[in-house]
Amino acid sequence: MAKILKINGLEKTYKSGSKQLTVLHDISFEVEKGQTFSIVGPSGSGKTTLLGLCAGLDEPNAGSVDLCGYTLNTLNEDERAQLRNQEVGFIFQNFQLLPTLTALENVSVPLELQGAKDAATRAKELLEKVGLGDRVQHYPSQLSGGEQQRVALARAFSNRPSILFADEPTGNLDEETGEKVIQLLLDLNKDAGTTLVIITHDLDLAARTQQILTLKGGQILTNETTATS
Repeated sequence: MAKILKINGLEKTYKSGSKQLTVLHDISFEVEKGQTFSIVGPSGSGKTTLLGLCAGLDEPNAGSVDLCGYTLNTLNEDERAQLRNQEVGFIFQNFQLLPTLTALENVSVPLELQGAKDAATRAKELLEKVGLGDRVQHYPSQLSGGEQQRVALARAFSNRPSILFADEPTGNLDEETGEKVIQLLLDLNKDAGTTLVIITHDLDLAARTQQILTLKGGQILTNETTATS
């Protein structure tokens, strides 16, 4: 299988006063195209920092990231942004919807930025897929947390990303709502054939992905294939 994400010898340090704080140390792993992959570990283990490096939102102090066939540290900031725009989707814990736009407009915007002629039609189809066909004209403040995250799911899949990064996608949801969102995420992902990388502290969710990478203290503790594979 082709590798869509290759991480080799990643190091990330920050200055903390006069000290150097190592957040990630010698991280190496690969994700196959179309795979579901989770990164787990306690708070402070470096999960979100690692996601930022994988997606080219931040740069490592050492090591390399190959994403969708490009070595990120050979690209400038504009080139990395263009790669993300064309190939990468994101889902965040706090939804990150634009409050002044309706659900339909929140999903349409990425499509319009790419010059899609059928942006509104495709956005409406995606909102129907996530069960919000009757809420397209509602603003985020008029939607529950679960509904907002479903809008965020529709937006994440709108530009047909090759790889989707989800950072604690159920972190702000109750258990029942979170379960529905996860099922939707996995179903949409399967339909689209997207590669899915989930950062989560939810081990039940991680067990539903094909591979689990466990971080502790900024280092890889285990990297295991699951029974789901």
